Amino acid sequence: MHPLLRLVGAITAICIGAAVALALVYSATKEPIAEQKRLKLLRSLRSVLPPFDNAIDRDTKELDLGVDTRGNPVTKAFYLAMREGKPVGTAFQMTAPDGYSGDIAILMGVDPEGKITGIEIVSHKETPGLGDKIVKESWRNQFKGKSLTIGRLDVKKDGGEIDQFSGATISPRAVVKAVKEGLKLYAKEFPDGRR
Repeated sequence: MHPLLRLVGAITAICIGAAVALALVYSATKEPIAEQKRLKLLRSLRSVLPPFDNAIDRDTKELDLGVDTRGNPVTKAFYLAMREGKPVGTAFQMTAPDGYSGDIAILMGVDPEGKITGIEIVSHKETPGLGDKIVKESWRNQFKGKSLTIGRLDVKKDGGEIDQFSGATISPRAVVKAVKEGLKLYAKEFPDGRR
């Protein structure tokens, strides 16, 4: 056998072996990874909603919100929280595209009356020590109980009730704007407070 063919055969066998090993690792870890993602989602939902007893990750409503600037369909998942068969809140994610360092993903909970039950910063790239203070629980708690009609949902610099940070008003202002847009979306899609 020609040495080049032997080398090609050996490399092919190694590649096939590596591909089989990767496939086995993927199949072995796929379900545990999906379960960890589900548990992380449930923790986040519990942090922004009142106590609920339904399988909230399966009790969702997917709404078609039109198309984006590129013509791609835009959908949003609403997680519907129930306690003893009665609605207690709805959670959904909003994105603040105007953060100082990029998008800020926010999970927000709203009760059937349209009041905020909590917000969670899911992801951000804000400046450490300045804009990243948006993740602090004490800052996020300022949103609880506020709605489009209750409380002034703006940063204090704009005449509202939400604290901004010295030297970092852009991040809080972006979160406040996204939360207000989320409340407007909720009011539009759930005019009676539920489904």
